[in-house]
Amino acid sequence: MNIKSIFAPVDMTEGHPVKQIVKFTIPMLLGNVAQQLYNTVDSIIVGRFVGDNALAAVGSAGPLLNLMLVLFMGIAVGASIMVSQYFGARRREELSRTIGASVTLTGIASLFIMIVGPLITRPILELLGTPGSIIDWCTSYLWIIFIGIAGGGYYNIMSGVLRGLGDSISALIYLLVATVLNIILDLVFVAYFGMGVAGVALATVIAQFVSAILSIRKLTQMTDVFDMKKEYLIPEKYYTGNLIRLGLPSGVTQAIFSMSMIVVQNLTNTFGEQYIAANVIVMRVDGFVMLPAFSFGSAMTTFAGQNIGAGKVDRVEHGARNGTLVAMGISAVLSVMILIFGKFIMGIFTSTQDLINLSYNMMCILIIGYIAMEVTQCLSGIMRGAGDTMTPMWISMFSAIIMRVPLAYLFVNMTKTPQLPQGNCYMMQVSMLVTWTLGAFITFLMYKVGRWKNKAIS
Repeated sequence: MNIKSIFAPVDMTEGHPVKQIVKFTIPMLLGNVAQQLYNTVDSIIVGRFVGDNALAAVGSAGPLLNLMLVLFMGIAVGASIMVSQYFGARRREELSRTIGASVTLTGIASLFIMIVGPLITRPILELLGTPGSIIDWCTSYLWIIFIGIAGGGYYNIMSGVLRGLGDSISALIYLLVATVLNIILDLVFVAYFGMGVAGVALATVIAQFVSAILSIRKLTQMTDVFDMKKEYLIPEKYYTGNLIRLGLPSGVTQAIFSMSMIVVQNLTNTFGEQYIAANVIVMRVDGFVMLPAFSFGSAMTTFAGQNIGAGKVDRVEHGARNGTLVAMGISAVLSVMILIFGKFIMGIFTSTQDLINLSYNMMCILIIGYIAMEVTQCLSGIMRGAGDTMTPMWISMFSAIIMRVPLAYLFVNMTKTPQLPQGNCYMMQVSMLVTWTLGAFITFLMYKVGRWKNKAIS
């Protein structure tokens, strides 16, 4: 096999739909595993070399960090949809101008976060009632990440462009390079130099810049697919408008989800440092179990985008049905593995037995929800790839605002007793399980309604 063909864009409008989806998903899944290793290695190293409170600090920074990343999320989704549809329709000029606009918008978003992020960090952490024992660590971690945000922003968006072109291999290779570098720098900065939480943040920023540079370099070499000219870097109203129109719903969805997490974080903080640390462990393991859902969802977006661009709606439906079933099967296997090996996995993060048991029990409650998330992510990916980004947004808004937050507070308050004055902490996971399951059911219904079939960009 020619090595160049491995890294070439993949045309997903031909061949067996499920085979194409799985083939495209595998490198993306490996890449998402590497991406998740960023946060996981950070947590393991600070948990082992600094302590449980440092572990809690890194986790508490997550919701605010995710909120600030919604700009990149919107640009990445919009770019991926437009790139996949224009690539499927063989429209080189429109493809080139879309990529150029994405590069410029990413720079503007990076500058905004670099300025605003550090200004709002401490006030928001204080507003959320972040324990005094970890708030300084949270603040220093977020400041460094925000100031160096351009690396992560450009990698995520440029790798999204590569995936829209059907090239998930290059994005994987660059991310693996950055992940190995991140692990090495984590050990050097934290274990050797004793920089603590700040060292973890600095390692992440440096590694993300490396992956961003590699991704941009790859795109500049793909002259057989599109043109990277200076004049294309000047955003035109039509392409910028479509990027925002298609990406804004996903950005809003992520913002709402992050805001709901921030509100729930306030409730989480009432259970104390040990529960916060346990929640961090669960989120890290949860991140890996969720990877098939996110990977298949992204693959479905590219698959649907290219085939909608080529006018092959029946092929999209076939891929959606069978691809979702494959994803659900993979998630079921991972869920069983969590039940069997869960305590061993939790023990990687901490040697505190009570923390291991608490984390494992929390994880077990969520098991069925992971299968439901496969349905949500796969079918939402189909709708987004077809150009219908509004429907997944409304479903996510309903899930996060109408269900997730109220249910968390309701369930916790219903379990308050003299013995448990703060309520039963496991109700946080119960509310999440209910939300995921209902969200999957609603997503399936809206997919069957079929509005997405008539949303292709002109």
